[in-house]
Amino acid sequence: MLKSVEGVYRDGRIELVERPAKVPRRSRVIVTFLEGEEPIDLSERGIDEAQASALRGRLATFAEEWDSPAMDAYDDYDNARAEL
Repeated sequence: MLKSVEGVYRDGRIELVERPAKVPRRSRVIVTFLEGEEPIDLSERGIDEAQASALRGRLATFAEEWDSPAMDAYDDYDNARAEL
């Protein structure tokens, strides 16, 4: 099983943005460092930590469906639609 979760590397530790669902407490991981990508500053968009946490909680109910293989069809939806 592969599952992707966003996080930030800080002072030798990885801080995950959310706790992954249905992952054993002790799991092997592969960490990939992204170049040139800065985290989104939610405060610049008027979203505080409490609001961000509430939003993550509400969106978590969709995570299983979003991560399902059937949803891969929508990864490049605009290009696929243009080819019809």
